[in-house]
Parts: sequence; C-alpha cells; structure tokens
Amino acid sequence: MEPRNYRMVVSTTQDFATASAEADRQLHHWLALKRYDTSALDEGRNELAQGVTLDHDVAAGRHGSYSRWRLRENRNAAQGTWQSTLVVRSDDRHESRRTWLQVDIGHQPAPGKQPIRANTPGIAKLLLDALPAQDGLADVGTVPKYIEQADVEEVIEELCEQDRRLPIIVASVPYGADLVNWTKEVVEPAFGHLSGLAIMYVLRSEAQQSFNTILGYHPVFGGGIRTYLPGVDPAWQPDAQRHPVMSRTTIETNVRRAAAIIASLPQRLALSHPLPEPLDTLPFQRSRPSQPGGISSLEGLRKELAQVDAQRQEAEQREEAKNQEIREFRLRIKQADDRDFEQIVENDQLYSDFKDAHRKIRFLQKKLEESGLYAMAHTPPPEAVNQPLTFADILERMDDFKHLKFTGNSKKTKDLDAQCIVNWVSVAWDALCTLNDYAAASAAGSAGGDFRHWCDNLPDDCENKFPSAKVKMKESETVGNNAKWRRQRTFPVPRSVNADCRLFMQAHLRIGGGNTVSPRLYFHDDGSGTGFVYVGYIGEHPDNTQT
Repeated sequence: MEPRNYRMVVSTTQDFATASAEADRQLHHWLALKRYDTSALDEGRNELAQGVTLDHDVAAGRHGSYSRWRLRENRNAAQGTWQSTLVVRSDDRHESRRTWLQVDIGHQPAPGKQPIRANTPGIAKLLLDALPAQDGLADVGTVPKYIEQADVEEVIEELCEQDRRLPIIVASVPYGADLVNWTKEVVEPAFGHLSGLAIMYVLRSEAQQSFNTILGYHPVFGGGIRTYLPGVDPAWQPDAQRHPVMSRTTIETNVRRAAAIIASLPQRLALSHPLPEPLDTLPFQRSRPSQPGGISSLEGLRKELAQVDAQRQEAEQREEAKNQEIREFRLRIKQADDRDFEQIVENDQLYSDFKDAHRKIRFLQKKLEESGLYAMAHTPPPEAVNQPLTFADILERMDDFKHLKFTGNSKKTKDLDAQCIVNWVSVAWDALCTLNDYAAASAAGSAGGDFRHWCDNLPDDCENKFPSAKVKMKESETVGNNAKWRRQRTFPVPRSVNADCRLFMQAHLRIGGGNTVSPRLYFHDDGSGTGFVYVGYIGEHPDNTQT
C-alpha cells in the first residue's frame, strides 16, 4: 500500500518570531510562483482565485505560539482538491527551546475518483533552503552531503540515534566512478523525492572502508543506496534486516522508478510516525469567512450562503479524508497482525525442531558416553561444504538439482546479492535442496501430497529439511484477482507444461523478511507431467497489499 500524502516535520534553532516571519516570506514567494495574488493577505480566509482559498490563523499563549496557513486549490471540481498546510510552532519547554516546522500536502479526489500521490511541494524545499533545519543530531537539507573521512564518526552517531524521526539514506560510489558525475547523474535523480523526508548523504570512496568497518553488519558499497532507520545497532546482525539496500543495477536500470521506491518508505514513516507533542496539540483549524461589506442585503446573504456551502463541502471532504485514513490504518493493523502470526507460527515450528534436535543429540551423546566413546560424543560436526555464498553462486549450481528447472530472470535473482541480509542465501539453498528431494518423489508418485505436506512429513531417509511455516501453496484471492499482481507472478515454463509458455505460479517460499525486499521463491510442480518442478522466480517480494 503506497503512501499518498506528503509530510515534513523538522525543527530549527531559530526562535519562533524569526522562523514564522521567514515562513511567511517563503509562502508568499511560493504562492507568487503559482501565479496567485498575494498583495492583500490577512488572517482568516483569503480568496486567491476562483476555487482557491488560503486560511491563516495565529495564536500566542503560555503553552506556546503558532502560525498556520492552509491552502485549498479546487479549480476543477472533476480533478478534486489539493490541500497544503504549513505550521510554525514554538516549543517553550525549558529543555527544548526549538521551533517546529510542519508541511502537509494531500489530494482529496472528486467522488468516484482515485487520489493522486503527492510529491515534495515547493514550499518544503524553500523552507529547508531558507532555515537551518534539523532532525535530532542531523541537518536536513534539499541536496545530499558528502561523507568525508573526518565525518564518519559523526555520521555513525547520527545513524545510531534512537530519537531521530527521519531515515538517513546513504549512497555509495562504485569503484572507479567519478564522484561528481555519479552524484549528479545517478544519486541526485534517485534522491529526487526525499527533501524533507530523509537525511541524504553520499559516501566518498576514501571514507567507505572505515564507514563499513564501524557499521559491521550494515554496509553499503558498489554504487548501492541504503536506507538507515533510526536506532541502528552496528553490533547486532539481525538489525541489518531493518535497513533496506537498493543495488546499483536496480538504480541504473530505471532511475525514476528507483527514486519512487526509495522515497516510499520515508514517506510512509513520515505519515505513520506520531507528531511531536507541540504539533499534535494544536487546535483544529476553522476557516473564518470574510464579512461582506458595501453590498445589498440580498447580495450579502447570497455570498454568506455560498461561503457556508463551501465550508460544508470542505467539512465533507475532511470527513472522507479522515475516514480513508482510518481505513488505511485498519488495513495496516491487519497486515501487521498477519505478519506477526506468520512469524509466530514459523518461530514456534523452528523452536520445536530445535528442541527435538537437542533432545536427540543429548540422547545420542549419552549413549556414546555410556559406551566409552566420550571423545566421539563431543566431537564437533564437520563444517558444511560447498555451500554457496551468493545468489549468483546458486544460479551457477542449479544444474546440481536433477529434478528442478530454473526458468526465471537471472538478473532479478543476482540483484539480491547487493541487498542480501544475514542468511538469505543459505535459506534459499536449503529450500532448493528440499524442493529437489520433493520433485524426485513427485515424479515417482511417492510424495504423498504437495510440498508443504512433504515438509511436515519428511521421509526418514531425507537429509534436507525446510520449515513448512515458510511455505504457501496459494496466493490470496486479492492477489489472484489483481491483473497487475497476477502478471508479476506469471513466469516462463516450457511449452510442454503450458501452451502459452507462461504460467501463473501461486506456490511460493518465504526466503526472508523484515524489510522491503523480503525475497520469495515461486515454483510450479509438474512432477506428474514432465517430471520436474519449475522454479520461475527468486527475487524480491512482488507487489501485494502490503508492499
């Protein structure tokens, strides 16, 4: 589910009066660029053009001061209404003498229409260029800054800060590439939608080694771009899954698409993160219509009636926007519950398998000890041999599996290597080994059921095992009925399997999770026909209701 609205929340060390005055100047400049008349703006409601209004309210008190502007643009009823809000809010707590800035923009569609996704508004960039803005320890700007060797420790401190709101996105430079050209031609377009949503850096080549050494399990290199969420823990390997990586190949293939993907997570986080208390406690903004003067009573009543009708329509739009927001949050809660349940089931199965294996090991150790073979009982097992280290290695060794055929896009599989987390390669290898055993049994007619049944009922002589909790034999009806999502799960097969040489594959395995990549393996069992299982895809998670 892609975010649609834009939200920027930053703070500045400028006092409220200075920040508010600068915001007012930049707002006038932004409106002038949009060709609106700003010569007579005042508090209350201002009519800038037909269907365009600007509401402005200010307040000062012992709980802080604020200035707020709300622009509504509805020049064509069929195109819906764009609403932009700017808030400057003082924070008068003794421990935090800062001023908060908030910019929101969203589209309220006409009845029966779909909302349009909001990109970074011009007012946000103007404010960031005019005022020194921060998020926690980091400065927030509109262009990426270079990480020099001398900056590494400071940036690491920013990455590890728990209280920052914004992600820090770091772009690396490929070996041999010119820093300035790479930044201009690749990084800046890829960062095109991030102003106000993230802190942007470019890691210089000479600083890369020390940066990645300190981060340990969270490196970025080779022209990849990594999104670091708040509270990075360099010493904890599982934490690396929270911080997605985009490979150089993915970026260069389609920079515009890469920019949209990179901005999606920061935009979603900005909308779901609780507002700071000073902004969250602002009173509801109510428009104050201007009073008609110098006109007849009938004309005045007509104008008042028109204003009341406009306010009614605005209230209906606000109510629908809030209802939509509530629906989306309910859907996110359901999706989070579903993911939690899947993880609970998988963890429960893995823990049960671990306990069973531990009991068997202790039983066999005691039997060996009782037989006087103490040294043998406690001899560590040999290391696994010939285990692939990358997804590229897996593809090169697909011929090892006599009962599997890989028909997928090798490039998408290799792209996982630049984004790989912890144990994805070993999980994928275990999946293929177990799937190969199953394919042999399926071709022989002795599997006894589908792959999930096989994983739950392994034959005694089967050495390879894969958790059945990671196996899904069917997609949801929502995915199956969505033409775009169905196409993304339709993969090549031989003509002997399907006359169209392509097949909608529903059965898939969860190779990894915890971030936006969440790789999947899709397959089709044709053991009863051609005698093979066809692996149509190994790559990042296709689109669904949760991506």
